[in-house]
Amino acid sequence: MKITNLDIIHVRPRWSFLKVSTDEGLVGWGEAIVEGRSRTVEMAIRELEPHLIGEDPRRIQHLWQSNYRGTFYHGGPVLTSAVSAIDQALWDILGKWLNVPVSQLLGGAVRERIRMYGHVGGETLDDIHASAKKAVEAGFTAVKTSIANPARFLESPAWIQREIERFEVIRDAIGPENDFAVDFHGRIQPALAIKLCKELERLNPLFVEEPCLSEELDEMARIARATSIPIATGERLYTKYAFRELLSKQAATIVQPDLAHCGGISEALNIARLAEAHFAAFAPHNPLGPINLAASLQVSAVSANFLAQEHVHLGEGYIKTPFEVKDGYIDVPTAPGLGIEVDETLLEDKRYDGVWDSPRWFHEDDGSVADW
Repeated sequence: MKITNLDIIHVRPRWSFLKVSTDEGLVGWGEAIVEGRSRTVEMAIRELEPHLIGEDPRRIQHLWQSNYRGTFYHGGPVLTSAVSAIDQALWDILGKWLNVPVSQLLGGAVRERIRMYGHVGGETLDDIHASAKKAVEAGFTAVKTSIANPARFLESPAWIQREIERFEVIRDAIGPENDFAVDFHGRIQPALAIKLCKELERLNPLFVEEPCLSEELDEMARIARATSIPIATGERLYTKYAFRELLSKQAATIVQPDLAHCGGISEALNIARLAEAHFAAFAPHNPLGPINLAASLQVSAVSANFLAQEHVHLGEGYIKTPFEVKDGYIDVPTAPGLGIEVDETLLEDKRYDGVWDSPRWFHEDDGSVADW
């Protein structure tokens, strides 16, 4: 079997799908994007393309090594995201060729269903309460929210109180039987993150995500030592090497690799195993589309230290059989490959040129740039 073609399809709202075709008619799918840099990732794939055409797609590890290590400069979000999409697609092809789900190729599922968590939020406290209540009524046992406002190096007690009030209404809405997590999005400086975590502790969140930027691992470790709340991070870390440093510094007890960025299925499995050896949980990050969700579910299914799976879309309008959340869980996919069929007819109406960028945030009082 030989790879014959690579197609990148940009689809709204802001996703990029990779289609890898073979001379035997089998096709594999992956997701390829760095948010706001989708065309840059597309070019990275095009630069790898000459080293993929004519190769056997079943040599997944060989091609991963060639794609990642084949040039002088390794890693980074753009190259590793390109490698990730290719890796997802190759696993999809191998599973289809053998007529088994990818989870079977990874050693077999250790669970029958995958715990999901929903996203909650709103403009007002009443909106947030209603959003959290709706998620629990839909069967979710865990939800996640974000801090609402850009933050300076240090903030006033009033700013902290406004944030805490948002989290209080979530706890009130979901009760003590369910979990909620808070994503700081790396927008908070370490000193303020510690203060905010201290105020949060009485609400007993499941975790705080990205309490500071992930490149500040020493500072993240300081935050982890200062709070009883488990720290989660990983969406902006790439390959097992970055997660090795994260875990060795004891900066987090929950790893959140994004399979569209970390190195794909191959590397996510390595990261999950590495985390397990450090008694850390595995909770894949995924604010993207159904292909990345499908890939994430395959690795979550085989990881003993799995905690919960993020999702924002179940694939309606993109795949022929969308995922279904039942009582807060998705059944482990059993169809061959990634377990999905992309509906290319439906994609046609959603195509766009890939031009999308993150909104820029500025502090209202002086116009200075705020971390997104």
